[in-house]
Amino acid sequence: MTLTDLGREQYISLETFRKNGQGVKTPVWVVAEGDKLYIWTQRDSWKVKRIRSNSQVRLAKSDQRGNTSGEWVSAQARVLDTPEERARMRQRLTKKYGLLARMFLLMGRLRGNNEGQVVVQIEGAH
Repeated sequence: MTLTDLGREQYISLETFRKNGQGVKTPVWVVAEGDKLYIWTQRDSWKVKRIRSNSQVRLAKSDQRGNTSGEWVSAQARVLDTPEERARMRQRLTKKYGLLARMFLLMGRLRGNNEGQVVVQIEGAH
């Protein structure tokens, strides 16, 4: 399975790594653009903290509960934290997930936490 294949999925499991090397798997929405994947998440989430410490990640197709199927793909992640990237990500989510994304983003705006989000960019392992 390639990153492009994973970008077509509704959900993927994102595995990030603690400092002791232990993997932590989280189901996430994913959007593909070109040869990169993008994920939208809370700036202060543990997955972001782990990515900032160790950019190596693994990805696999999953359901919304994180039950994986298929092979794992190794990749590199980096956190993009600018207003422009957040705006582009909102557009990506709306294009792929439609009404569901609009509702999700509206709830975030009403709670005042859309600016507390960051974009995680994922590309092939180096």
